[in-house]
Amino acid sequence: MYTYNDFFNRDLSWLEFNNRVLEEAEKKSNPLFEQLKFLAISSSNLDEFFMIRVSGLIAQLKENYDKLDISGRSPLEQLNELKKELVKFTAKQDKIFNNIKEQLKNENVIFSNYDNLPEELKNECSKYYKGFIFPVVTPLAVDASRPFPLLLNKSLNIIVKVNKDGEDHFCIIQVPQIIKRIKEFQYDKKIYLVQIEEIIVNNMESLFEGYTVVESALFKLTRDAEMIIDEDEAEDLLIEIKNSLLQRKWGDPVRLEVNKNTPKAILNFLIETFDNPYLNVIEYSSPLELNFLFEVYGLNGFDKFKYEKQEPILFAPEEEESVFKTIRRGDILLHHPFDSFDYVVKLVEAASEDKRVLAIKQTLYRVSGDSPIIKSLIKAANNGKQVTVLVELKARFDEERNIMWATSLENAGCHVIYGLKGLKTHCKCLLIVRKESDGIRRYVHLGTGNYNDSTAKMYTDLSLLTCKEEFCIDASNLFNKLTGYSSLSNWLKLHVAPEYLRDGFYDYIDNEIINARNGKKASIIAKMNSLADQGIKEKLYEASSAGVKIKLIVRGICCLKPGIPEVSDNIQVFSLIGRFLEHTRIFIFHNSGDTKILLSSADWMTRNLNRRVEVLFPVENSQCKKEILYIIDTTLNDSVNLRQLNNDGTYKDINSKPSINAHEMLYKYSKKKNNI
Repeated sequence: MYTYNDFFNRDLSWLEFNNRVLEEAEKKSNPLFEQLKFLAISSSNLDEFFMIRVSGLIAQLKENYDKLDISGRSPLEQLNELKKELVKFTAKQDKIFNNIKEQLKNENVIFSNYDNLPEELKNECSKYYKGFIFPVVTPLAVDASRPFPLLLNKSLNIIVKVNKDGEDHFCIIQVPQIIKRIKEFQYDKKIYLVQIEEIIVNNMESLFEGYTVVESALFKLTRDAEMIIDEDEAEDLLIEIKNSLLQRKWGDPVRLEVNKNTPKAILNFLIETFDNPYLNVIEYSSPLELNFLFEVYGLNGFDKFKYEKQEPILFAPEEEESVFKTIRRGDILLHHPFDSFDYVVKLVEAASEDKRVLAIKQTLYRVSGDSPIIKSLIKAANNGKQVTVLVELKARFDEERNIMWATSLENAGCHVIYGLKGLKTHCKCLLIVRKESDGIRRYVHLGTGNYNDSTAKMYTDLSLLTCKEEFCIDASNLFNKLTGYSSLSNWLKLHVAPEYLRDGFYDYIDNEIINARNGKKASIIAKMNSLADQGIKEKLYEASSAGVKIKLIVRGICCLKPGIPEVSDNIQVFSLIGRFLEHTRIFIFHNSGDTKILLSSADWMTRNLNRRVEVLFPVENSQCKKEILYIIDTTLNDSVNLRQLNNDGTYKDINSKPSINAHEMLYKYSKKKNNI
């Protein structure tokens, strides 16, 4: 029914998303250090893209896999197109960094290379090198007895050519990750920011006594970081993942980043050494590894170059009362980061200390490095409560941290489950069992985002707190499914993947299709991170063809193509990228005027619908529904950061009047509803 022309390529769509992130780095309305942070985000995003997506395409080529994707491209065609787009992206990244650098220079904040430093600061750099860097760095010779070293993924390195008695030798110096990338100096009423690799390169002669340094170059190597775990053969998932983490460090090289002035002989030597015909070689005029700009952003004393601080609003009941009493009075909806995540933290903390609480059950996908929720769960176990925690060990790039937390929880006496075979547990659910005067009562938290107090300050997410019986029964059954053997099919309120979520979405969409065909008003509004699932796309095309009005707010990947005559001409797609990372998943169906509003941990991606434990849950409280509709309306009325997807895969600015910044409006709304 549909052709290749009806869909966008997933990876090209992702690059377009990262390009929108990069555009925030050149937006004049953003303060200069915020622009630097967006540069760092786009750079970090690109790292993961190469480690997972590009490495996957290379693996397909090596296996002679030639099946076409939904847009009609072979793996080789995809790689070639990605390379073209990456050349443009790199050039844009360089230009933006250099522009910001010049603007900061006008503000007496100078990103300086070594040669342009005042002599006094060169002396300071030399002292810093001798005192702090020299004892740490280790030169690694490359010769017949000492092969090219195994370099860590994403590490920044210096390759040095030295000469003695007319004979050249290569040596590798890894820029130490334990030392901050930026050294800050104040001199002559100016602030100089110097990268430590600059300091090393200009002071490294002492590492090569008796040799002459001929030339050197910086480079960064990115490796294939996809983990392949045979869960069917694994006797112990924890041990299997630990072993896989070690293998990840030494995956095949997929990207080599160098400066544009890298000597040809050195570049050729590196390319030959890494020996991958599909190796992506990318040249920059800006510094390598722009992730160091996160460190720059964190420097003290530069508040005038950042957004005005917005303290998240802590939900406060009308009277002094326990969190349990407040939830009993009615469902609570929190919109993070405008509403503080601390209320969820306080709920777990209160449960850990409350003598009436008998049990706590919780799923954990990603948590912070110093998680107060983990501490409360440990405290609860120490206080004699029954604590059950599902820690998802397969959460990508958080595996190591989750293993550490799982071990800590287990040592404290918690019952720990390491996820399910063949599935990732991505749903966000907390269940508290409490003995009260009228019997046992359960309290439930369901969310769209992780139990991570750190990212909750930067990501937009929704939390629903309830003690309604049907939600509590479903939550209990969910944990029975996760921890034991249960194949429940009769869910009261929740739709649970992988068995029942896809069909749940299809049913809601089909209902709108039927209404549209019967001449009734029919509409869908859906907000998510990504949309790539083929079944969902085709179902939305069917709905559009039937006359259903559809608005999609998709932050990142969108493989659905709007505006195809008689296929998707009733579909509009928007994307909002601004101060906070949009992470809420909201689904609104007109439902013949009885509006159905649902929240979820799941995107419209095949992995979410087929290969993960996810939850879709309704919002029934009238005030909570009103708040969500306000969030959606405010987002769609944004005229500062909202963009609309064109039929050719590009995005256009809305630029309507008056000027509306959704994130600012939502913060004001949070203050108003909390009487602040």
